[in-house]
Amino acid sequence: QVQLVESGGGLVQPGGSLTLSCVVSGSPFSNYAMNWYRQAPGKARELVAGANSYYADSVKGRFALSRDNAKNTVYLQMNTLKPDDTAVYYCNARRTTWPNPNYWGQGTQVTVSS
Repeated sequence: QVQLVESGGGLVQPGGSLTLSCVVSGSPFSNYAMNWYRQAPGKARELVAGANSYYADSVKGRFALSRDNAKNTVYLQMNTLKPDDTAVYYCNARRTTWPNPNYWGQGTQVTVSS
């Protein structure tokens, strides 16, 4: 059973930084493309950062996804945070082999407010 556990969310002032972490267990980490999504209240879940160096326009130049295969961990470094970045952030693992199942973490709240 694949499990994803996120951490690192919290309250931060505008202009501040946070780093989210997601640890994957239960299956070889290298078999998965890793992505970060977020969902703000009343809005659909959106892809923020993903495989092949994809970044949503709203976070380009401010967010960076990285992974440490030795630690089975993916990170999302978030800089110059804005109130519009407030959302629940979800880690997603998509296996690179058919049938390409998706797995999700439980989500971590990020609140940007003064």
